[in-house]
Amino acid sequence: MPLRPLRIFPALWLSAALATVAFAANPLDFGSNIKTADPSGHVWADGRMYVYASHDEECQEDFWMKDWHVFSSADLVQWTDHGACLAVKNLKWADNYAWAPDAAYKNGKYYFIFPAGTGVKDRVNPSQSTKWMGIGIAESDSPTGPFKDMIGAPLWTKPYANDPCLFVDDDGKAYLYVPARGRDWLVAEMADDMRSIKGFKKMDMGGYQPRMEGPWVFKRNGVYYYTMPENLRTLSYYTSSSPLGPWKYRGVIMEEENQSNNHHSIVQFKGRWILFYHRWLVDETSDCKKRQRKICAEYLHFNDDGTIRPVVRTAAGVGPLPAPGGPP
Repeated sequence: MPLRPLRIFPALWLSAALATVAFAANPLDFGSNIKTADPSGHVWADGRMYVYASHDEECQEDFWMKDWHVFSSADLVQWTDHGACLAVKNLKWADNYAWAPDAAYKNGKYYFIFPAGTGVKDRVNPSQSTKWMGIGIAESDSPTGPFKDMIGAPLWTKPYANDPCLFVDDDGKAYLYVPARGRDWLVAEMADDMRSIKGFKKMDMGGYQPRMEGPWVFKRNGVYYYTMPENLRTLSYYTSSSPLGPWKYRGVIMEEENQSNNHHSIVQFKGRWILFYHRWLVDETSDCKKRQRKICAEYLHFNDDGTIRPVVRTAAGVGPLPAPGGPP
């Protein structure tokens, strides 16, 4: 009896086809129910995407955070959790507040810059607070660490500062941007050995200086972009022809959500620009049933004049990754 030709029903064919397409729904799946925030995205020489993140302890008390994790991916869908790349227990000068980090590559080394601190913040009676935070720098031969604090101390003790951004320009010069108590909009050039700074400069922001945290600086087509959570919640940006400014305010990238803070990074990956950020979401499996932070990602697009198009949060996120050569 002759074999009948194989019939593929359209619905079954479609299901099979869709099964081969990988989607990276928000929040990103790091392989566990780990709570993460403050994503710092970087693409190193191996072509993988690395995200350095602060790690929220489950139902933690008042942002008492103890270590930082690094995740990597070849496609933004399948992620590897490389574990804690540094912990406050490895520091001589801090024991808490493992907040928003950043990373850079220079001198054949990977550098991890981070805020950490001591004490307790008294939210009822602020004058009685003992909390202090400083900025540390650690290094490693590997992008996933472990990182070692090579100077055994913060880069400085005053002013109180957090949320560092470490940007290495095309000429190899490294710049550190931080918000500091009473002295926001600061930049300092790093020493060539990356173990000290050359002194702070307050940048000219064109007359508009809202409350801010979590700066992120990147360069595209010769233009420098200074991005930050305006009033801690709305992602906004400035542009300049220099990493030191003066800067021109350009507007909003992403609106605030539910009166919650946001923290982000913007990086190019396989021809596409990606915005990493965090959201505050209720985890019904958690004992505390409160909103906790998880990292998400969206595509970011530029207009022909270099301005950034507003980004809307989506459930689909960045999957599937379009082929190179699509819209910028």
